[in-house]
Amino acid sequence: MGNEKACDIIIKDGRIFDGSGSPGLIGDIAVTDGQLIAAGDIGAWTARETIDATGLAVAPGFIDTHTHDDMALLRQPAHPTKVTQGVTTVVIGNCGASPAPLGPRDDLVEPPFTFLGRSDGRKFETYADYVDALTKAGPEVHVIKLVGHSNLRAAAMIEPHGQPNDIEMAAMKAHLDEAMASGCVGFSVGLAYPTGNPAPTAELVELAQVAAVHGGLYATHMRDEADGVVASVEESIEIGKRGGVPVLISHHKCCGSENWGRSVDTLARIDAAADAGQRIYMDAYPYTASSTGLTAPMAARAERVLVTESVPHADQANRDLTDIMADWQCDMETAVDRLSPAKAVYFQMSEEDLDRILAHPRCMVGSDGMPSDDHPHPRLWGTFPRVLGHYARDRKLFELGQAIRKITALPAECFGLADRGHIAAGMAADLVIFDPDTVTDRATYEMPERVSEGIATVIVGGEVRYERR
Repeated sequence: MGNEKACDIIIKDGRIFDGSGSPGLIGDIAVTDGQLIAAGDIGAWTARETIDATGLAVAPGFIDTHTHDDMALLRQPAHPTKVTQGVTTVVIGNCGASPAPLGPRDDLVEPPFTFLGRSDGRKFETYADYVDALTKAGPEVHVIKLVGHSNLRAAAMIEPHGQPNDIEMAAMKAHLDEAMASGCVGFSVGLAYPTGNPAPTAELVELAQVAAVHGGLYATHMRDEADGVVASVEESIEIGKRGGVPVLISHHKCCGSENWGRSVDTLARIDAAADAGQRIYMDAYPYTASSTGLTAPMAARAERVLVTESVPHADQANRDLTDIMADWQCDMETAVDRLSPAKAVYFQMSEEDLDRILAHPRCMVGSDGMPSDDHPHPRLWGTFPRVLGHYARDRKLFELGQAIRKITALPAECFGLADRGHIAAGMAADLVIFDPDTVTDRATYEMPERVSEGIATVIVGGEVRYERR
């Protein structure tokens, strides 16, 4: 007994996947003071808590690279939508929208600002103000922060749907500099949305150069994910190159049946940029349906549209748009106009493109779920178990070790998280224990808030935050 070492938690006899993509090996893990202090064949230890992981997989905590959890973290710090999936780190501020900066204005009730949900009367004029509120809330997951480009425009410009003058451009840069100094790791854009789309490439390059001074990255919801998807990838690569920043293409996809198969071209261009030395990444969610505000152009392109929320016609939620049109005896444009403001799920991507993108070695996983939605897309609750169960185990799109790399080590590399994403001595004690034989998503389009199966224990910073009973 005298040779035994002491720790807080021992995880025994699990199959350890270290995040590198390699197959797992049976071993033990010792945790003390929020850190991994030993992993593998570690000898004899005593611990205040022992977790038997026999027959289970043990992985680094999952990193959700694309969320809209900014305000949800303030309202519900325990964050069950993500912790129940094994997520221990979330990236916020995506698609050009963040809680700050906004300055004094409150007139922008449109995407992407609406993605964050209600403000509960809180305003954050600077990013530091939001960081203070987040610190006080004490979320039980780690938070990686991006500042939204649409926020920079809203805070700096009198008319953020237009072009900035020199004074406004200088103000945008100052707001970005403040956000980066307050802990953001980069900025995001939503170039498909009204406050992002007017921005020319040159504006984004200028902002990227500011982010580059801080070692930041550029995360892009591109201008076009349909007919112009190839040109949009090229623009993203150009901005990263001229701005001197890594590029993250958010929720990469090819929308509309006329564009199915174009991922062959987009991925080839991403590979060429990477081969030329550019740091470039992408993420995707494991579904062939997207979710955002209801618009006629997007509805016209989709194979099917499920209306999930309508402010003026709440009784039409969770109905197909074609059924609503039939009941109202009107065309699509009229129905969309009457339903708006509204949100919808669009069935518009092909399984072949999704497979190709998701399997790409530079592709991470981002849920893109919206916790503010009354009837969310199932990706909010089911993304990560779906990757592990449906795509790795059942479809065999990739080995389990590779799936784990996509949601641990690869995003840690992308966002510069030196102490996360791997299982090794000295790393943060963010861990997921799950059953590789049973892990699966249960959330559906009809019942999107069902908790996934197979996630046994989730440890964040050395503390057990979730146990499946």
